[in-house]
Amino acid sequence: MTSEEQARADLTRIYRAALEAVAPDRLTAAALRGELDGARDVPAIVAQARRVFVVAAGKAAARMMAAAMQHLAGRISDAVAVVPAADLRFARAAAPGARLYPGGHPLPDDNSATAAQAVLAMLADLTPHDLLLVALSGGASAMVAAPAQPVTLEDKIAVTAGLLRVRASIGEVNAVRKHLSAIKGGRLLRHCNGARVLSLILSDVRGNDLATIGSGLTAADHTTFEDARAVLVRHSLWGRTPERVRDYLEAGAAGEFEETVKARDPVLARVSNLIIGDNTLALAAAARAAEALGYEVDRWRELYGEAADLGRALGAHLSALHGERRCVLAGGEPVVTVRGAGQGGRAQELALALAIELERLTPQARIAALCAATDGIDGPTDAAGAFATPGSVARARAANFTPSAALARNNSYPLLKACGDLFHTGPTGTNVTDIFVALVNY
Repeated sequence: MTSEEQARADLTRIYRAALEAVAPDRLTAAALRGELDGARDVPAIVAQARRVFVVAAGKAAARMMAAAMQHLAGRISDAVAVVPAADLRFARAAAPGARLYPGGHPLPDDNSATAAQAVLAMLADLTPHDLLLVALSGGASAMVAAPAQPVTLEDKIAVTAGLLRVRASIGEVNAVRKHLSAIKGGRLLRHCNGARVLSLILSDVRGNDLATIGSGLTAADHTTFEDARAVLVRHSLWGRTPERVRDYLEAGAAGEFEETVKARDPVLARVSNLIIGDNTLALAAAARAAEALGYEVDRWRELYGEAADLGRALGAHLSALHGERRCVLAGGEPVVTVRGAGQGGRAQELALALAIELERLTPQARIAALCAATDGIDGPTDAAGAFATPGSVARARAANFTPSAALARNNSYPLLKACGDLFHTGPTGTNVTDIFVALVNY
């Protein structure tokens, strides 16, 4: 094994340790046993319920539901899981007895609407003596769709697609989604008939904002109808928004429709929202794994902003490190402003920009890095992310690619594939944004 192959093996091992720390099934079971921070009262909440109902939604729904079904065997009256289509087979085997529905992502679809109706039908049977356990993870915003009347599913799809196309922030997208929904922005609680609600949440957003994860199905919302309207105006989408949506948002801003749930709403009195895992937990496990491999660990700033800019900044930072074997860790979710018609994802674009900068600054340095999505899906590709070294650029040129041109066209995937730097995991069943790991002087 060459030194670079060993570095890649170490990078993969560190990434895998991060994933294991945020394994949704393990975290869900630990929370139900009261073993996580903030979960001490969870066993008592479950024990006091006459009946228990479970809703799981998001990219980690299959594994979270499996853990809930196993831990609460014999206590569950009904259970609905909304999972990625790729997870249906696993979910059938791991969570027998749960009603399973696929959900669309990143755009809602007919399956998302069918799933939402199944959830609402189940909630209609709740009483104040019951417990609704909600297992929530990233992706739920699109996977469970119940448009607020008179808005239609087609309206929501069109508006969401427009917001994604102009690269609106996740907060902006969710401000609009919540105000076009009958269940988001805490509105799910209004269908629970006073039941006790416990949400176990795997966070995929910066700062673990409860109102943003899954569009805040069981959390208070600080945004308003007017905020939602302002997002569409700010991104020059208002004139292209379906007339039915414009009329609805304007009527809502005028007080003609009920707002999303706000912080002092009485409906929140019997609700507990608990974050059971996030990017910070994953990075802490990555740090322990790196230290066990003999690396001194440094933490870099959060990965927020343009992926290419972050790649260049990381290249400068790594190139300035000398001496000890070091592991540099960072986490977050970069963005890509699409200017070309290429293929790739945010992690791949960061890796390519990093490789170009490393080749420019320190072409002989012993630096190897990995940037990968924790859900195993980087953009519309089959890769989780990519490796980057100072030698990546030379390999790309040997394969007849011009790295700077590929970066300008957002065409990182074909280049990284040609030089053997793509990183594949397949869907991981968890989601806490992205992990960056770099080894210096390996």
